[in-house]
Amino acid sequence: MLVTNPAPDFIATAVLGDGSIVEDFKLSENFGEKGTVIFFYPLDFTFVCPSELIAFDHRLPDFKERGVNVIGISVDSQFSHFAWRETPINKGGIGRVGYPLVADLTKQISKDYDVLFGGAVALRGSFLIDAKGTVRHAVVNDLPLGRNIDEMLRMVDTMQFTDEHGEVCPAGWVKGDEGMKATTEGVAEYLAAHEAEL
Repeated sequence: MLVTNPAPDFIATAVLGDGSIVEDFKLSENFGEKGTVIFFYPLDFTFVCPSELIAFDHRLPDFKERGVNVIGISVDSQFSHFAWRETPINKGGIGRVGYPLVADLTKQISKDYDVLFGGAVALRGSFLIDAKGTVRHAVVNDLPLGRNIDEMLRMVDTMQFTDEHGEVCPAGWVKGDEGMKATTEGVAEYLAAHEAEL
């Protein structure tokens, strides 16, 4: 289980958001000021994957506004990542997404995050890492089940709210909602006011 534990670090080749290729991309040197989202996907040039990568790119300003970096990872090579970025969206590409795509050719990163499926490809694993390098949230989807990127943004908000205010976030909490004090009295007070909304 990774949640509450340090995120496994790695060094790998990656295609950066500006299209340049680096051979020594290190996760711990690319943490965002207030957190990092890393997400695994099965393969470049496939079906569900481009919709997810484009959705992450469309919300990249929202992640950056929160001080959070986004990093994509698959078992493809850097050359495949680069070619996919250069392929127009209307031809099955993803366009020039603004975040790094890491090449996990050895599949060791996928193993370390326990998302390697059948020894071949990564499941759709998403991990929210705080500024100290601790995994705070993880979800893994089966291959045909596309992610909701807005839910990851919501989880970023909950992490940052709890870190800042020391309160907990009840079910369905969204930015701007009232938090809950982590006491018996706090729970009773919150439920008395919000039970019907749950």
